[in-house]
Amino acid sequence: MDEIVNKVAQSALISFDLEDLKRTEERVLLDIKDQLFQGLVLREKDFRGFIKEHDWKQYQDSHVAITCSVDAIVPTWAYMLITTRLEKYAATIVFGTLERLEQKLFENSIRELDVDQFKDKPLVIKGCSEDVPVSAYVDITERLRPIVKSIMYGEPCSTVPIYKQPRKK
Repeated sequence: MDEIVNKVAQSALISFDLEDLKRTEERVLLDIKDQLFQGLVLREKDFRGFIKEHDWKQYQDSHVAITCSVDAIVPTWAYMLITTRLEKYAATIVFGTLERLEQKLFENSIRELDVDQFKDKPLVIKGCSEDVPVSAYVDITERLRPIVKSIMYGEPCSTVPIYKQPRKK
């Protein structure tokens, strides 16, 4: 009887899981809705008082999304002012939702990734990753396409071809 050979294990395919790039630090949503006068408008004097008295140290090493979850009149400078206080403590600051924050964290991780390990190699980007935004798949494809031999999506045993480097003549 012939021996069963695992061709996937013997192949040169590199399996890459985007979940490995997920940052583990705390994520915080800083919603300024409670700083609005009558829930409608931001008053500068009151807001500056909040900025002065707020405990910014609680955001140490956290990833922070700044937002206002109600339809209100909030001048752009308010978000800028918050950023000047957060930047001393927070690891990452974005304007928007926690989803936007997660996208930014993956963007940063992908940008920092040492891509030399993938040069001229066939790559499978795992498709069963949980909690990975679609934007991360777009970003990793854009980053790796110029250097890899091929990109596939899925699992090594069942992939969808995404890109294949043209043969050199």
